[in-house]
Amino acid sequence: MAYHEGVKLADPPATGTTEPHDELLERQRRRESSARSYPRRLPIALVEARGCTVRDRQGNAYLDCLAGAGALALGHNHPVVVQAIRDALDSGAPLSTLDLPTPVRDGFVTQLFEVLPQHLRDGRILFCGPSGADAVEAAVKLARTSTGRSGVLAFGGAYHGMTQGTLALTGRRSAKEPLGTLLPDVHHLPFPTAFRSPFGLHDAAGMAGRVVEWALADDLSGIAAPAAVIAEPVQGEGGVHPMPAAFAGTVRRATRAAGTVLIADEVQTGLGRTGDLWASEAVGLEADVLVLSKAIGGGLPLAVIVHRGALDGWQPGAHAGTFRGSTLALAAGAATIREVTTAGWVEHARDVGRRLTEGLLAVASDDPRVGHVRGRGLMVGAELVDPEVIDADGVPVPDGWLAGRVQREMLHRGVIVEVGGTHDAVVRFLPPLIITAAEVDRVVDAFGAALRASRDEPR
Repeated sequence: MAYHEGVKLADPPATGTTEPHDELLERQRRRESSARSYPRRLPIALVEARGCTVRDRQGNAYLDCLAGAGALALGHNHPVVVQAIRDALDSGAPLSTLDLPTPVRDGFVTQLFEVLPQHLRDGRILFCGPSGADAVEAAVKLARTSTGRSGVLAFGGAYHGMTQGTLALTGRRSAKEPLGTLLPDVHHLPFPTAFRSPFGLHDAAGMAGRVVEWALADDLSGIAAPAAVIAEPVQGEGGVHPMPAAFAGTVRRATRAAGTVLIADEVQTGLGRTGDLWASEAVGLEADVLVLSKAIGGGLPLAVIVHRGALDGWQPGAHAGTFRGSTLALAAGAATIREVTTAGWVEHARDVGRRLTEGLLAVASDDPRVGHVRGRGLMVGAELVDPEVIDADGVPVPDGWLAGRVQREMLHRGVIVEVGGTHDAVVRFLPPLIITAAEVDRVVDAFGAALRASRDEPR
Protein backbone atom coordinates (compact mmCIF):
# COMPACT_ATOMS: atom_id res chain seq x y z
CA MET A 1 0.00 0.00 0.00
CA ALA A 2 3.02 2.28 0.19
CA TYR A 3 2.46 4.01 -3.12
CA HIS A 4 4.77 6.91 -2.23
CA GLU A 5 7.77 4.71 -1.49
CA GLY A 6 10.41 5.13 -4.15
CA VAL A 7 8.36 7.75 -5.99
CA LYS A 8 9.57 11.33 -6.31
CA LEU A 9 6.79 13.55 -5.06
CA ALA A 10 6.17 17.11 -6.10
CA ASP A 11 7.27 19.86 -3.76
CA PRO A 12 4.93 20.94 -0.95
CA PRO A 13 2.12 23.25 -2.05
CA ALA A 14 3.29 26.75 -2.80
CA THR A 15 1.56 29.91 -1.76
CA GLY A 16 0.19 31.92 -4.63
CA THR A 17 -1.55 30.61 -7.73
CA THR A 18 -1.45 30.93 -11.48
CA GLU A 19 -1.30 34.51 -12.72
CA PRO A 20 -4.82 35.79 -13.48
CA HIS A 21 -4.01 36.24 -17.16
CA ASP A 22 -2.37 32.89 -17.90
CA GLU A 23 -2.55 32.56 -21.67
CA LEU A 24 -4.14 29.10 -21.56
CA LEU A 25 -6.92 30.34 -19.32
CA GLU A 26 -7.38 33.37 -21.53
CA ARG A 27 -7.60 31.30 -24.72
CA GLN A 28 -10.00 28.92 -23.02
CA ARG A 29 -12.18 31.85 -22.01
CA ARG A 30 -12.30 33.10 -25.61
CA ARG A 31 -12.82 29.79 -27.35
CA GLU A 32 -14.75 27.47 -25.03
CA SER A 33 -18.39 27.57 -24.09
CA SER A 34 -19.56 29.69 -21.21
CA ALA A 35 -20.79 26.40 -19.71
CA ARG A 36 -17.25 25.73 -18.46
CA SER A 37 -17.29 25.84 -14.69
CA TYR A 38 -14.19 24.76 -12.77
CA PRO A 39 -11.74 27.34 -14.21
CA ARG A 40 -14.01 30.12 -12.98
CA ARG A 41 -13.46 29.10 -9.36
CA LEU A 42 -10.10 27.40 -9.78
CA PRO A 43 -8.15 29.57 -12.26
CA ILE A 44 -5.17 27.26 -12.76
CA ALA A 45 -3.73 25.59 -15.86
CA LEU A 46 -2.24 22.20 -15.00
CA VAL A 47 0.78 20.56 -16.61
CA GLU A 48 1.90 17.79 -14.27
CA ALA A 49 0.39 15.43 -11.70
CA ARG A 50 1.43 12.57 -9.47
CA GLY A 51 -0.40 10.98 -6.58
CA CYS A 52 -2.39 13.62 -4.73
CA THR A 53 -0.37 16.53 -6.12
CA VAL A 54 -0.83 18.58 -9.30
CA ARG A 55 1.37 21.36 -10.62
CA ASP A 56 0.44 24.40 -12.68
CA ARG A 57 2.33 26.22 -15.46
CA GLN A 58 4.02 28.54 -12.98
CA GLY A 59 5.40 25.63 -10.96
CA ASN A 60 2.97 25.95 -8.05
CA ALA A 61 1.99 22.62 -6.49
CA TYR A 62 -1.44 21.81 -5.06
CA LEU A 63 -2.96 19.01 -3.04
CA ASP A 64 -5.86 17.84 -5.17
CA CYS A 65 -8.96 17.27 -3.03
CA LEU A 66 -11.19 17.32 -6.09
CA ALA A 67 -9.51 14.41 -7.95
CA GLY A 68 -11.64 14.55 -11.07
CA ALA A 69 -14.81 14.92 -8.97
CA GLY A 70 -13.89 11.65 -7.29
CA ALA A 71 -12.83 9.79 -10.45
CA LEU A 72 -9.17 9.37 -9.46
CA ALA A 73 -9.39 6.81 -6.68
CA LEU A 74 -5.65 6.13 -6.85
CA GLY A 75 -4.69 9.70 -7.62
CA HIS A 76 -2.83 10.92 -10.67
CA ASN A 77 -0.61 8.60 -12.71
CA HIS A 78 -0.57 5.76 -10.22
CA PRO A 79 2.09 3.24 -11.29
CA VAL A 80 -0.30 0.25 -11.54
CA VAL A 81 -2.71 2.22 -13.71
CA VAL A 82 0.01 3.63 -15.95
CA GLN A 83 1.50 0.15 -16.38
CA ALA A 84 -1.88 -1.36 -17.26
CA ILE A 85 -2.42 1.27 -19.95
CA ARG A 86 1.09 0.73 -21.35
CA ASP A 87 0.61 -3.04 -21.41
CA ALA A 88 -2.66 -2.64 -23.29
CA LEU A 89 -1.02 -0.34 -25.84
CA ASP A 90 2.00 -2.60 -26.25
CA SER A 91 -0.21 -5.65 -26.77
CA GLY A 92 -1.55 -4.28 -30.05
CA ALA A 93 -5.14 -4.77 -28.86
CA PRO A 94 -7.81 -2.75 -30.68
CA LEU A 95 -8.49 0.48 -28.83
CA SER A 96 -12.25 0.48 -29.41
CA THR A 97 -14.40 -2.58 -30.06
CA LEU A 98 -18.01 -1.50 -29.44
CA ASP A 99 -19.30 -4.52 -27.46
CA LEU A 100 -17.23 -7.21 -29.14
CA PRO A 101 -15.39 -9.31 -26.55
CA THR A 102 -11.66 -8.98 -25.95
CA PRO A 103 -9.36 -10.42 -23.28
CA VAL A 104 -9.11 -6.95 -21.71
CA ARG A 105 -12.88 -6.57 -21.56
CA ASP A 106 -13.30 -10.05 -20.10
CA GLY A 107 -10.62 -9.31 -17.52
CA PHE A 108 -12.39 -6.15 -16.40
CA VAL A 109 -15.73 -7.92 -16.01
CA THR A 110 -14.14 -10.78 -14.09
CA GLN A 111 -12.33 -8.36 -11.78
CA LEU A 112 -15.47 -6.32 -11.10
CA PHE A 113 -17.73 -9.31 -10.48
CA GLU A 114 -15.32 -10.70 -7.90
CA VAL A 115 -15.90 -7.66 -5.67
CA LEU A 116 -19.54 -6.74 -6.31
CA PRO A 117 -22.12 -6.96 -3.52
CA GLN A 118 -22.91 -10.65 -3.13
CA HIS A 119 -26.49 -10.38 -4.38
CA LEU A 120 -25.30 -9.02 -7.76
CA ARG A 121 -22.49 -11.46 -8.48
CA ASP A 122 -24.78 -13.66 -10.57
CA GLY A 123 -26.32 -10.62 -12.28
CA ARG A 124 -25.67 -8.95 -15.62
CA ILE A 125 -23.49 -6.01 -16.66
CA LEU A 126 -24.25 -3.45 -19.34
CA PHE A 127 -21.51 -1.19 -20.71
CA CYS A 128 -22.90 2.27 -21.36
CA GLY A 129 -21.59 5.39 -23.01
CA PRO A 130 -18.56 6.59 -21.03
CA SER A 131 -20.41 8.91 -18.63
CA GLY A 132 -22.26 8.30 -15.40
CA ALA A 133 -25.25 10.17 -16.81
CA ASP A 134 -25.60 7.67 -19.65
CA ALA A 135 -25.46 4.83 -17.13
CA VAL A 136 -28.26 6.45 -15.11
CA GLU A 137 -30.29 6.79 -18.32
CA ALA A 138 -29.71 3.10 -19.00
CA ALA A 139 -30.79 2.12 -15.49
CA VAL A 140 -34.05 4.03 -15.83
CA LYS A 141 -34.70 2.51 -19.27
CA LEU A 142 -34.07 -0.95 -17.87
CA ALA A 143 -36.50 -0.37 -14.99
CA ARG A 144 -39.19 0.90 -17.33
CA THR A 145 -38.67 -1.99 -19.72
CA SER A 146 -38.76 -4.67 -17.04
CA THR A 147 -41.78 -3.31 -15.10
CA GLY A 148 -43.87 -1.89 -17.92
CA ARG A 149 -44.26 1.27 -15.83
CA SER A 150 -43.01 4.78 -16.56
CA GLY A 151 -42.66 6.72 -13.29
CA VAL A 152 -39.49 7.36 -11.31
CA LEU A 153 -39.11 8.57 -7.74
CA ALA A 154 -35.98 10.56 -6.95
CA PHE A 155 -34.96 12.73 -3.99
CA GLY A 156 -34.47 16.39 -3.31
CA GLY A 157 -30.78 17.26 -3.30
CA ALA A 158 -29.95 14.44 -5.70
CA TYR A 159 -27.49 14.75 -8.57
CA HIS A 160 -27.63 12.18 -11.37
CA GLY A 161 -26.20 14.01 -14.40
CA MET A 162 -26.71 16.81 -16.91
CA THR A 163 -28.55 15.09 -19.78
CA GLN A 164 -32.22 15.85 -20.31
CA GLY A 165 -33.28 12.65 -18.57
CA THR A 166 -30.87 12.81 -15.65
CA LEU A 167 -31.56 16.49 -15.05
CA ALA A 168 -35.19 15.53 -14.53
CA LEU A 169 -34.01 13.25 -11.72
CA THR A 170 -31.64 15.84 -10.25
CA GLY A 171 -32.81 17.95 -7.36
CA ARG A 172 -31.34 21.37 -8.14
CA ARG A 173 -34.14 23.42 -9.70
CA SER A 174 -31.94 26.19 -11.11
CA ALA A 175 -30.18 23.72 -13.42
CA LYS A 176 -33.40 22.70 -15.17
CA GLU A 177 -35.80 25.63 -14.91
CA PRO A 178 -34.61 27.20 -18.21
CA LEU A 179 -35.21 23.95 -20.13
CA GLY A 180 -38.94 23.34 -19.93
CA THR A 181 -40.28 19.78 -19.95
CA LEU A 182 -37.69 17.08 -19.30
CA LEU A 183 -38.25 13.37 -18.60
CA PRO A 184 -41.95 13.06 -17.69
CA ASP A 185 -43.48 11.26 -14.72
CA VAL A 186 -40.69 12.03 -12.25
CA HIS A 187 -41.49 12.86 -8.62
CA HIS A 188 -39.10 14.08 -5.94
CA LEU A 189 -39.37 13.16 -2.28
CA PRO A 190 -37.51 14.68 0.69
CA PHE A 191 -34.11 13.20 1.54
CA PRO A 192 -33.31 12.77 5.24
CA THR A 193 -30.52 15.16 6.15
CA ALA A 194 -28.97 15.51 9.57
CA PHE A 195 -28.55 19.28 9.25
CA ARG A 196 -31.14 21.66 7.82
CA SER A 197 -33.65 18.85 7.49
CA PRO A 198 -36.79 19.36 5.35
CA PHE A 199 -38.64 17.93 8.36
CA GLY A 200 -37.35 20.60 10.72
CA LEU A 201 -36.52 19.27 14.15
CA HIS A 202 -38.35 15.98 13.65
CA ASP A 203 -36.71 12.58 13.07
CA ALA A 204 -35.52 13.02 9.49
CA ALA A 205 -34.85 9.36 8.69
CA GLY A 206 -38.14 8.19 10.17
CA MET A 207 -40.22 10.91 8.55
CA ALA A 208 -38.58 10.51 5.14
CA GLY A 209 -39.10 6.75 5.30
CA ARG A 210 -42.79 7.24 6.02
CA VAL A 211 -43.07 9.56 3.01
CA VAL A 212 -41.52 6.92 0.75
CA GLU A 213 -43.92 4.28 2.07
CA TRP A 214 -46.85 6.67 1.56
CA ALA A 215 -45.79 7.48 -2.01
CA LEU A 216 -45.37 3.84 -2.98
CA ALA A 217 -48.23 2.18 -1.10
CA ASP A 218 -51.02 4.68 -0.47
CA ASP A 219 -53.66 4.81 -3.20
CA LEU A 220 -54.30 8.44 -2.25
CA SER A 221 -50.68 9.57 -2.74
CA GLY A 222 -51.44 10.64 -6.30
CA ILE A 223 -48.33 8.87 -7.60
CA ALA A 224 -48.88 5.93 -9.92
CA ALA A 225 -46.79 2.87 -9.07
CA PRO A 226 -43.35 3.82 -10.39
CA ALA A 227 -40.88 1.79 -12.38
CA ALA A 228 -37.97 2.84 -10.20
CA VAL A 229 -36.69 4.64 -7.16
CA ILE A 230 -33.20 6.08 -7.62
CA ALA A 231 -31.00 7.23 -4.75
CA GLU A 232 -27.42 8.07 -3.87
CA PRO A 233 -26.16 6.36 -0.69
CA VAL A 234 -24.33 9.64 -0.02
CA GLN A 235 -25.60 12.71 -1.82
CA GLY A 236 -22.52 14.44 -3.19
CA GLU A 237 -23.33 17.54 -5.21
CA GLY A 238 -26.32 18.07 -2.94
CA GLY A 239 -24.03 18.82 -0.01
CA VAL A 240 -22.51 15.51 1.21
CA HIS A 241 -25.51 13.99 2.96
CA PRO A 242 -25.06 10.33 3.97
CA MET A 243 -28.16 8.16 3.78
CA PRO A 244 -29.13 6.83 7.23
CA ALA A 245 -29.22 3.04 7.41
CA ALA A 246 -32.75 3.09 8.85
CA PHE A 247 -33.97 5.05 5.85
CA ALA A 248 -32.15 2.74 3.42
CA GLY A 249 -33.87 -0.26 4.97
CA THR A 250 -37.27 1.36 4.66
CA VAL A 251 -36.66 2.24 0.99
CA ARG A 252 -35.61 -1.33 0.25
CA ARG A 253 -38.66 -2.85 1.93
CA ALA A 254 -41.08 -0.38 0.35
CA THR A 255 -39.73 -0.77 -3.19
CA ARG A 256 -39.75 -4.56 -2.93
CA ALA A 257 -43.36 -4.55 -1.73
CA ALA A 258 -44.37 -2.22 -4.58
CA GLY A 259 -42.60 -4.21 -7.29
CA THR A 260 -40.43 -1.15 -7.97
CA VAL A 261 -36.83 -1.38 -9.16
CA LEU A 262 -34.35 0.14 -6.69
CA ILE A 263 -31.43 1.91 -8.38
CA ALA A 264 -28.36 2.90 -6.37
CA ASP A 265 -26.32 5.65 -8.03
CA GLU A 266 -22.76 4.93 -6.89
CA VAL A 267 -21.06 6.97 -9.59
CA GLN A 268 -19.25 9.03 -6.94
CA THR A 269 -19.39 6.78 -3.88
CA GLY A 270 -18.37 3.51 -5.52
CA LEU A 271 -15.07 1.63 -5.10
CA GLY A 272 -14.05 2.63 -1.61
CA ARG A 273 -14.69 6.37 -1.58
CA THR A 274 -16.75 6.23 1.62
CA GLY A 275 -14.52 3.80 3.52
CA ASP A 276 -16.63 0.85 2.35
CA LEU A 277 -16.21 -0.70 -1.06
CA TRP A 278 -19.87 -0.05 -1.91
CA ALA A 279 -21.66 2.64 0.09
CA SER A 280 -25.10 1.22 -0.73
CA GLU A 281 -24.21 -2.19 0.66
CA ALA A 282 -22.84 -0.62 3.85
CA VAL A 283 -26.20 1.00 4.72
CA GLY A 284 -28.41 -1.88 3.56
CA LEU A 285 -29.60 -0.30 0.31
CA GLU A 286 -29.62 -3.64 -1.53
CA ALA A 287 -29.98 -2.30 -5.05
CA ASP A 288 -31.56 -4.09 -7.99
CA VAL A 289 -29.40 -1.93 -10.25
CA LEU A 290 -25.99 -0.50 -9.37
CA VAL A 291 -24.79 2.49 -11.43
CA LEU A 292 -20.99 2.82 -11.63
CA SER A 293 -18.60 5.22 -13.32
CA LYS A 294 -15.76 7.58 -12.25
CA ALA A 295 -13.38 5.43 -10.15
CA ILE A 296 -14.02 2.16 -11.98
CA GLY A 297 -12.31 3.56 -15.09
CA GLY A 298 -9.08 4.37 -13.27
CA GLY A 299 -9.41 8.00 -14.36
CA LEU A 300 -10.46 7.19 -17.94
CA PRO A 301 -14.08 7.41 -19.14
CA LEU A 302 -16.01 4.23 -18.34
CA ALA A 303 -19.55 3.60 -17.10
CA VAL A 304 -21.60 0.47 -16.45
CA ILE A 305 -24.72 -0.73 -14.75
CA VAL A 306 -24.86 -4.07 -12.96
CA HIS A 307 -28.31 -5.49 -12.30
CA ARG A 308 -30.17 -8.55 -11.13
CA GLY A 309 -30.41 -11.18 -13.84
CA ALA A 310 -34.20 -11.27 -13.60
CA LEU A 311 -34.36 -7.76 -15.08
CA ASP A 312 -32.48 -8.76 -18.24
CA GLY A 313 -35.34 -8.49 -20.73
CA TRP A 314 -33.94 -6.04 -23.26
CA GLN A 315 -33.85 -6.64 -26.98
CA PRO A 316 -30.39 -6.56 -28.65
CA GLY A 317 -29.26 -2.97 -29.13
CA ALA A 318 -31.84 -1.55 -26.72
CA HIS A 319 -29.07 0.54 -25.17
CA ALA A 320 -25.90 1.16 -27.14
CA GLY A 321 -23.04 3.60 -27.62
CA THR A 322 -19.92 3.87 -29.73
CA PHE A 323 -17.43 4.18 -26.88
CA ARG A 324 -18.65 1.38 -24.63
CA GLY A 325 -15.63 -0.77 -25.39
CA SER A 326 -12.58 1.43 -24.68
CA THR A 327 -9.64 -0.93 -24.19
CA LEU A 328 -7.51 1.59 -22.29
CA ALA A 329 -10.32 2.43 -19.85
CA LEU A 330 -11.07 -1.25 -19.29
CA ALA A 331 -7.40 -1.98 -18.61
CA ALA A 332 -7.06 0.99 -16.26
CA GLY A 333 -10.31 0.09 -14.55
CA ALA A 334 -9.38 -3.53 -13.91
CA ALA A 335 -6.02 -2.46 -12.48
CA THR A 336 -7.69 0.12 -10.25
CA ILE A 337 -10.29 -2.31 -8.89
CA ARG A 338 -7.59 -4.87 -8.15
CA GLU A 339 -5.32 -2.33 -6.43
CA VAL A 340 -8.09 -0.73 -4.35
CA THR A 341 -9.45 -4.06 -3.14
CA THR A 342 -6.18 -5.90 -2.47
CA ALA A 343 -3.81 -3.20 -1.22
CA GLY A 344 -5.88 -1.94 1.71
CA TRP A 345 -6.98 1.36 0.23
CA VAL A 346 -10.60 0.99 1.35
CA GLU A 347 -9.56 0.63 4.98
CA HIS A 348 -7.03 3.42 4.50
CA ALA A 349 -9.79 5.70 3.18
CA ARG A 350 -11.85 4.93 6.27
CA ASP A 351 -8.95 5.72 8.61
CA VAL A 352 -7.70 8.93 6.99
CA GLY A 353 -11.29 9.98 6.33
CA ARG A 354 -11.89 9.81 10.06
CA ARG A 355 -8.76 11.90 10.57
CA LEU A 356 -10.00 14.48 8.07
CA THR A 357 -13.43 14.68 9.70
CA GLU A 358 -11.97 14.98 13.18
CA GLY A 359 -9.59 17.70 12.01
CA LEU A 360 -12.42 19.70 10.45
CA LEU A 361 -14.51 19.26 13.59
CA ALA A 362 -11.63 20.63 15.64
CA VAL A 363 -11.57 23.71 13.42
CA ALA A 364 -15.36 23.98 13.71
CA SER A 365 -15.19 24.00 17.50
CA ASP A 366 -13.46 27.38 17.37
CA ASP A 367 -15.51 28.94 14.57
CA PRO A 368 -19.32 29.19 14.63
CA ARG A 369 -19.29 29.81 10.87
CA VAL A 370 -18.69 26.08 10.38
CA GLY A 371 -22.23 24.90 10.93
CA HIS A 372 -21.83 21.18 10.27
CA VAL A 373 -19.18 18.66 9.25
CA ARG A 374 -20.42 15.40 7.74
CA GLY A 375 -19.63 12.58 5.37
CA ARG A 376 -18.22 9.08 5.18
CA GLY A 377 -14.66 8.05 4.50
CA LEU A 378 -13.04 10.44 2.04
CA MET A 379 -16.31 12.04 0.98
CA VAL A 380 -16.59 14.88 3.47
CA GLY A 381 -18.32 18.25 3.54
CA ALA A 382 -18.16 21.27 5.84
CA GLU A 383 -21.24 23.48 5.62
CA LEU A 384 -20.49 27.15 6.23
CA VAL A 385 -23.17 29.36 7.74
CA ASP A 386 -23.96 32.87 8.86
CA PRO A 387 -24.31 32.45 12.64
CA GLU A 388 -26.01 35.83 12.89
CA VAL A 389 -29.01 34.77 10.77
CA ILE A 390 -31.15 31.90 12.09
CA ASP A 391 -33.97 30.13 10.24
CA ALA A 392 -37.33 29.09 11.68
CA ASP A 393 -35.90 25.84 13.03
CA GLY A 394 -33.08 27.60 14.85
CA VAL A 395 -30.41 26.63 12.31
CA PRO A 396 -27.99 29.24 10.90
CA VAL A 397 -28.58 29.95 7.20
CA PRO A 398 -26.06 28.68 4.61
CA ASP A 399 -23.32 31.12 3.56
CA GLY A 400 -22.32 30.48 -0.04
CA TRP A 401 -20.22 33.63 -0.22
CA LEU A 402 -18.03 32.41 2.63
CA ALA A 403 -17.64 28.95 1.08
CA GLY A 404 -16.50 30.51 -2.19
CA ARG A 405 -14.06 32.70 -0.33
CA VAL A 406 -12.66 29.72 1.62
CA GLN A 407 -12.27 27.78 -1.62
CA ARG A 408 -10.20 30.62 -3.10
CA GLU A 409 -8.13 31.05 0.05
CA MET A 410 -7.41 27.32 0.18
CA LEU A 411 -6.26 27.47 -3.44
CA HIS A 412 -3.84 30.26 -2.47
CA ARG A 413 -2.55 27.88 0.21
CA GLY A 414 -2.05 25.03 -2.23
CA VAL A 415 -5.22 22.95 -1.75
CA ILE A 416 -7.93 22.35 -4.34
CA VAL A 417 -11.46 21.78 -3.00
CA GLU A 418 -14.97 21.91 -4.42
CA VAL A 419 -18.17 23.55 -3.16
CA GLY A 420 -21.75 22.32 -3.36
CA GLY A 421 -25.02 21.99 -1.49
CA THR A 422 -27.58 24.69 -0.78
CA HIS A 423 -26.29 28.03 -2.09
CA ASP A 424 -22.95 26.23 -2.71
CA ALA A 425 -22.23 26.70 0.99
CA VAL A 426 -20.61 23.28 1.56
CA VAL A 427 -16.84 22.98 1.14
CA ARG A 428 -16.37 19.48 -0.27
CA PHE A 429 -13.35 17.20 0.13
CA LEU A 430 -12.86 14.33 -2.38
CA PRO A 431 -9.14 13.52 -2.27
CA PRO A 432 -7.70 10.33 -3.77
CA LEU A 433 -7.93 7.29 -1.51
CA ILE A 434 -4.12 7.25 -1.28
CA ILE A 435 -3.89 10.57 0.56
CA THR A 436 -1.58 10.30 3.56
CA ALA A 437 -2.24 11.36 7.14
CA ALA A 438 0.32 14.16 6.77
CA GLU A 439 -1.44 15.42 3.64
CA VAL A 440 -4.78 15.31 5.43
CA ASP A 441 -3.30 17.47 8.18
CA ARG A 442 -2.14 19.99 5.57
CA VAL A 443 -5.66 20.11 4.14
CA VAL A 444 -7.15 20.77 7.58
CA ASP A 445 -4.54 23.46 8.29
CA ALA A 446 -5.33 25.15 4.98
CA PHE A 447 -9.05 25.08 5.75
CA GLY A 448 -8.49 26.70 9.14
CA ALA A 449 -6.16 29.33 7.67
CA ALA A 450 -8.65 30.09 4.89
CA LEU A 451 -11.42 30.62 7.44
CA ARG A 452 -9.26 32.99 9.44
CA ALA A 453 -8.23 34.92 6.33
CA SER A 454 -11.85 35.40 5.30
CA ARG A 455 -13.07 36.54 8.71
CA ASP A 456 -12.94 40.28 8.01
CA GLU A 457 -13.29 40.22 4.21
CA PRO A 458 -15.84 42.68 2.82
CA ARG A 459 -18.71 41.07 0.93
